[in-house]
Amino acid sequence: MGGSGGVMGGLRAASTPGVGMAARLSCDAPTALPGNRVTVRLVDMGMSRMMGGVAPMGAPMLLTVDPATVPTGQVSLVVENTGWRTHEVVILPLAPGVAAGQRVPGADGTVDETGSLGEASGTCAAGAGDGIASGSVGWVTVTLAPGHYELVCNLQNHYADGMRQELVVTG
Repeated sequence: MGGSGGVMGGLRAASTPGVGMAARLSCDAPTALPGNRVTVRLVDMGMSRMMGGVAPMGAPMLLTVDPATVPTGQVSLVVENTGWRTHEVVILPLAPGVAAGQRVPGADGTVDETGSLGEASGTCAAGAGDGIASGSVGWVTVTLAPGHYELVCNLQNHYADGMRQELVVTG
């Protein structure tokens, strides 16, 4: 897991490049997840645990993927929320020639999830839930065909604020 920190008082500290204050992780995904493991880090920069409510437009947020390319087949996304807000990751296919970040959010500040192939939104749990709480990990295992996929946090304004990244699956 490139970029992950070490053990600190029983908690693993996250170290995301360029981010000074990140929530420490209080749980881990199982070590024996099937397929290729991809670490997804979620960060909301310049925010604190005391900020609640809807993320404002223009708030600096980041979603990183490591590695960004994996072979076809089973892929386990391990999603580390080192930000201060609740986040999630939804897997959306990208049409040929379309790059990540080109979806247009609706009036509710989210993008269309039609065709979603799965999501990690459970706190310290697999699959869908109510969102991954600050300092927690969620995970999901999916089978992906060769192609390009966009991993997005689809909570209100998070996509527009930068929480999207491409994952390439090779044949």
